[in-house]
Amino acid sequence: MKKSSTMLIVLIGLIFVFTGTALAADVKITPLGGKDEEFCRLDRAMVFEDPNGTRILYDPGMTVAGPSDPRLGKIDAVLVTHMHGDHVGVRHNKAPNTGACGKPDLSVLAVPNTNAVNIALAKKAKIVTGSEMPPFFAGKLKALGGNPKDSVLARFGATKTVGGVKISTVPASHSNGLSPGLIGGDLGKAMKAAGIGGYVGPPTGFILQFTNGLVAYLSGDTGMTAEQDRVVRGYYKAKLAVMNIGDTYTTGPAEAAYVVNELIKPASVIASHANEAATKGGKVQPGTRTELFRDAAKVPVHIPLSGRTMSFNGGGACVSGC
Repeated sequence: MKKSSTMLIVLIGLIFVFTGTALAADVKITPLGGKDEEFCRLDRAMVFEDPNGTRILYDPGMTVAGPSDPRLGKIDAVLVTHMHGDHVGVRHNKAPNTGACGKPDLSVLAVPNTNAVNIALAKKAKIVTGSEMPPFFAGKLKALGGNPKDSVLARFGATKTVGGVKISTVPASHSNGLSPGLIGGDLGKAMKAAGIGGYVGPPTGFILQFTNGLVAYLSGDTGMTAEQDRVVRGYYKAKLAVMNIGDTYTTGPAEAAYVVNELIKPASVIASHANEAATKGGKVQPGTRTELFRDAAKVPVHIPLSGRTMSFNGGGACVSGC
């Protein structure tokens, strides 16, 4: 009886250790920008890795060097917030670290397929989008010999699960025209001549719910919205935000800081979409939008230096790499 009791205590202890380890596991976030250890003008892309190994690529844009980019590794899902070329990837660099931080290499043309489609096809990954975008991606996948069912719809309020990570879309205030170059053929030429683009519905942001409890808001390109308060904070209770700060096309640094400070109120935020060579030698340059945002935010602001992996716990705090 005594031996059985001892074994039971050891078993309970092991369960506690392994459960505690699982709960303590962190989400890894790696920016894939134009220059290692810098935050550059066209940097958008990030890879989110769940503790269970699921890897999600967010807005591959123009700084991921196509499917052969060695930084990608395994990708289970590709997220696209909207169809603008700097997010979906109408062009991209030929290799990591080509070009300058303020003037990146965009020598590889990806139309009419897009960088996002080419990566998803090569990696056998899902493309998760909202609005009216899924039929476009399904058509591209089918035309290239892929599975159109790998284009997955998640409209506002819906949640899809990929590898244990829950993916939802939330409203974004921006435009979302489909370039005629992505349509191609005579129809694309006629639309270009007329100066019009295709309609693929409104743009989106994303909510990611990871297995360690972390809830992250990925803003995409957006202005201030009531949903950032009522939905992102009120319902999903996001603890980490990836926030665009670039001005003109999105919230500027002051507006983005207001969103973070008064609407979302996360534990921490990663700056994104600055539209500038924000750093030099890995340090934020004075007078940049990135500096203004960092100084105005009331929570820790983490700068997405390309290739540097940051780790976040379930509460949204950075525990390494920041």
